[in-house]
Amino acid sequence: MNSEGLLTTALSDLHISLGAKMVPFAGYLMPVQYSNLIQEHLQVRKSVGVFDVSHMGEFWLEGEKALDLIQYVTSNDASKLVDGKVQYSCLPNDKGGIVDDLLVYRFSETKYLLVVNASNIEKDWNWISSQNSFGVKMTNASDDYSLLAVQGPNATAALQKLTSKDLASMEYYSFQVGNMAGIEDVIISATGYTGAGGFELYVKNADAQKLWDAVFEAGKEFDIMPVGLGARDTLRLEKGFCLYGNDINDETSPIEAGLGWITKFTKDFIQSNYHKNLKENGVSKRLVGFEMIDRGIPRQHYTICDENGNAIGEVTSGTQSPSLGKAIGLGYVAKEHSKAGSSIFIEIRDKQLKAEVKKIPFL
Repeated sequence: MNSEGLLTTALSDLHISLGAKMVPFAGYLMPVQYSNLIQEHLQVRKSVGVFDVSHMGEFWLEGEKALDLIQYVTSNDASKLVDGKVQYSCLPNDKGGIVDDLLVYRFSETKYLLVVNASNIEKDWNWISSQNSFGVKMTNASDDYSLLAVQGPNATAALQKLTSKDLASMEYYSFQVGNMAGIEDVIISATGYTGAGGFELYVKNADAQKLWDAVFEAGKEFDIMPVGLGARDTLRLEKGFCLYGNDINDETSPIEAGLGWITKFTKDFIQSNYHKNLKENGVSKRLVGFEMIDRGIPRQHYTICDENGNAIGEVTSGTQSPSLGKAIGLGYVAKEHSKAGSSIFIEIRDKQLKAEVKKIPFL
């Protein structure tokens, strides 16, 4: 923890020494950018970049009924997982909204790892604990692990130098545990939040600096660079990935958010009947992607209007896309305005600027 009461990662001093702009994020002091956001963004899209996302939370769930607990608290069907597979899911609350979105890793029939958002670690822990009538052993390992996201089309070639594991053969959303850069028991996960390919590497804090240095040495030929949370946000938005607190929250159903694909009604889970009813009978609002036609950058909470100036929704995320050279966004709109190709208007500085609903991903 630093002098301002913010939590730090094992690599915080390194980021400061690299000249990163450090900002408060989810209670942590994190690098938002090192050099130039557009340069960092395009480096990940075209080659390889590294994010320190050690602020993310990790919970181990172990025991004979670990799967039963996961099935009850998550929306996706974790019974489909086999050892070495990862699943994207969400934690529905008891009011029809979402506690958090998360990743579920299956290590064995009786051992799972849940990876949750940094801002929700305590909230998620308390929520899952309150539902644990199954006698599952829960361990909050969030303070034990560092997490490096090595993302981009050249990530595989760079990291392959550091391990005997065959990275190219690993399917998206699979993982292995092995030696990486001489460090044992690194969790090598073919996941990420950029849509650019690559891996997320879970390592004990004591080995974080060693792994970081090795990754940068291995990636030298690809002009590897550190990337901040600013570019992480623009990269995920181009792919239409939801950000908790923006595009999904305690009040949004996964059905409204276009996350029906992670909401499986082959089992009972918390509030499953409520979400099933929305799926069968329709929603009043939907999360959509949109592209600005008029010049202007949409931001969270900006009002979305119809052609007559009537409010029909709200922007949840928006940015100038470095890859597309256009302003894009996500937002909830009334269902009748959610079809791709529909014209909508974003209220920016008292002006209503034209935009068009687009299918996501944008890229």
